[in-house]
Amino acid sequence: MKRLFNYPITVVLFVCLFSITAQAADIYVAPNGSDANPGTKEKPMATVAMALRKAREMRRLNDPAVANGVHIIVENGVYALSEPLFVRPEDSGTPTSPTIIEAAPGARPVLSGGLQVKGWRKATENIPGLPAAARGKVWVANAPVEAGRLLDFRQLWINDQKAVRARDRNADSMNRILSWNHQTEQCWIPKPKAAGWDKAAGMEMYIHQWWAIAILRIKSVTVKGDSALLSFYQPESRIQSEHPWPAPWISQKTGNSAFYLTNAIQFLDEPGEWYLDVQKQRIVYWPRNNEELPTAQVVAPCLQNIARIEGTIDDPVSHVYFKGIDFKHTTWLRPSQAGHVPLQAGMFLLDAYKLKIPGTPDKKGLENQAWIGRQPGGVELQFVNNTGFERCNFSHMAATGLDYIKGTQYDTIIGCTFRDIAGTAIQAGYFSDPAFETHLPYNPADERELCRKLTISNSYITNCANEDWGCVGISAGYVQGINIVHNELNDLPYSGICVGWGWTKTINAMRNNRVHANLVHHYAKHMYDVGGLYTLSAQPGSVISENYVHTILKAPYAHDPNHFFYMYLDEGSAYLTLKDNYCEADKFMKNSNGPGNTWENNGPMVADSIRNRAGLEDGYKGIKK
Repeated sequence: MKRLFNYPITVVLFVCLFSITAQAADIYVAPNGSDANPGTKEKPMATVAMALRKAREMRRLNDPAVANGVHIIVENGVYALSEPLFVRPEDSGTPTSPTIIEAAPGARPVLSGGLQVKGWRKATENIPGLPAAARGKVWVANAPVEAGRLLDFRQLWINDQKAVRARDRNADSMNRILSWNHQTEQCWIPKPKAAGWDKAAGMEMYIHQWWAIAILRIKSVTVKGDSALLSFYQPESRIQSEHPWPAPWISQKTGNSAFYLTNAIQFLDEPGEWYLDVQKQRIVYWPRNNEELPTAQVVAPCLQNIARIEGTIDDPVSHVYFKGIDFKHTTWLRPSQAGHVPLQAGMFLLDAYKLKIPGTPDKKGLENQAWIGRQPGGVELQFVNNTGFERCNFSHMAATGLDYIKGTQYDTIIGCTFRDIAGTAIQAGYFSDPAFETHLPYNPADERELCRKLTISNSYITNCANEDWGCVGISAGYVQGINIVHNELNDLPYSGICVGWGWTKTINAMRNNRVHANLVHHYAKHMYDVGGLYTLSAQPGSVISENYVHTILKAPYAHDPNHFFYMYLDEGSAYLTLKDNYCEADKFMKNSNGPGNTWENNGPMVADSIRNRAGLEDGYKGIKK
C-alpha cells in the first residue's frame, strides 16, 4: 500500500477495519424495519440511532458478540431524521472492535435532514406581487409545519436539483451599488424594475466584496427617482459598515461592488425560482421544463446537523467509522436571523472595527480587530480519534459539509464526494473562538485541543461554496500534520485548498502540514484575490508538493481582474516548502510573508509525470460519476 504522509499505520488500520467481518456483531437497519425488532437481516431496525443504542448496550454489557466489532448495516432508502444522529464516547470501539456504520452491499442509504413537500397544485388564484411573466405558470404547496410552527428555510431541492430563491437579477447577472455611507450605514442602489419590490418584507441584499460576500437583511427602502436607499437590520448593519476588510468596493476604474436582491415574490420571474410566502404559509414555485411537481421529490431542509460525533477532551469518541453513507439536506438560518458578514472562508464576524491607534501585542501594524463565529457542518466531529469516512457522499447542505472542529487526531476522509454545498466542503481545525481575537496566534497549552494528523485523500469536491462564495473546497485552520493528498477540486467560486489562519508570522500551533498531488481547476468562478492553493501564517515543517493547478475562471464583477494566483502565500506565511507544483504560469503571490519559505521548481516547467499523477488515484476515479 502506498504510504500516506507519516501515518501509514493509521491508514492501513482504517482500511483493514472495513474488512473485518468474522464474528462481528451485525445490526441491520431498513426503511421498513421497526426499532422494536432485534436488528437481524430478517427483522431489521428502523433507525440508525436505535441501532447505535443497541450497539452501545452490547458494549456496556460486554457482550462477546462485539469482540471483533459492530457493523450497523444500513439498507437502501431515505432515512429522514427528526434530530441529528449523536455519537457519544460510549459508542466508541477499539482497534480490534470498531463501530462501523455502513451501507448494505449495493445500497446507497441516505441520512436526510430535510422534510418532503407534497400536495402541489397549479395556482389559479391571483397571487399579489407575482410578476406578469409568472402568472399561470407557478405552483403552490403548503409549507412544512413543525411543532405548530412554520418551517423557515433558505434552500429547496426538486429531484435533487437546487431551486433558486427568487432574486432580481437572474443567472450570473449582478447590478452595482451606487455608493455606501459608512456613517449612516446605508447604501444607494439603482432602482430595480420590478413593481412593488420596495414594500416587500423579508428582502435581503447579497453583496460581493473582494474575497467575501455579505448577506444583509433590508429594514427599509426609500425610492428617489431611479435610485433607492437601503437601510439594514442590526447587527449586520453596524458590522458591515464598521469592519474594514473586506468592505464595499467603490471604484470608477473597476466598478463598484456587485449585488443582487433576493427573497421577494416580485422577483419570481423565471423557471426554477421559488418563494416562501410566510404570511400564507405556502411555497410558490415556477417549475423547470422537466419537472412534474405532483410526482417530484421536493425537499426543504430542517436540521442544521445530520450527525454529530462528539466526545470530551478526556473521553473522546474513538474507532467509529462511516462507509458508503449519503448525508443530505441541511439548513442554516443565521443569515435570516442576524445577517451574514464573513471575514474570510465563511467565518462570520461577530464584531469588527478599525483601530484608531493601530497595533496589538502580536502585530504592531495591525489596524483592525475582529471576532468570528463558525458556520455549522452537516456532519461535525470534535474530541475524537481514529474516526473516518470512506466513500460517503455529502450533498445539498446549507453551510459546511464535513467539519473536524477540534480535539481530533488520526482521522481519515477517503474517497468521499462533496456536491452542492453552500459553504466549505471539508473544514478542519481551530479558526478562533468567539472570545479569541482572530489575528492572535493560537498555541494552546494542551495540544489535545488541536486537529492533528487528519488525512483527506482521493475525495472529489465540486459545485461547493455555491451560496457563500467566499468559502472554499478544503479549509484548514490551526492544524498539525494534516495530510491533503490526491484530491480533485473544481467548479469553485473562490480558492481551492486553504491551510492556515491568523495572519501572523509568530510561531503558533500549526506545523508539519502536507498538501500533495492534488488537482485544483476551474476555480475563482465569482471571487478574486484568490489562490488555487492558499496559506496563512507560520507553519514550520509544512510542504506543498506535486500539485496540479489550472484554469482560473473569469468573474465578470471582479474588483481587480488580474489579482488571481495559482499559489498564494498570504500574510505571515513562513517556513513552508513549495516544490514541483505544476501551474499554467508563474503567477504566484507572496504577501507579507515571514521567513523560511523555500520555492523549488514550480510552474509550467514541471514534468508531465507529476501533472499526470495529481488528483484521484485509479481506484477512486469512479466516484466522480
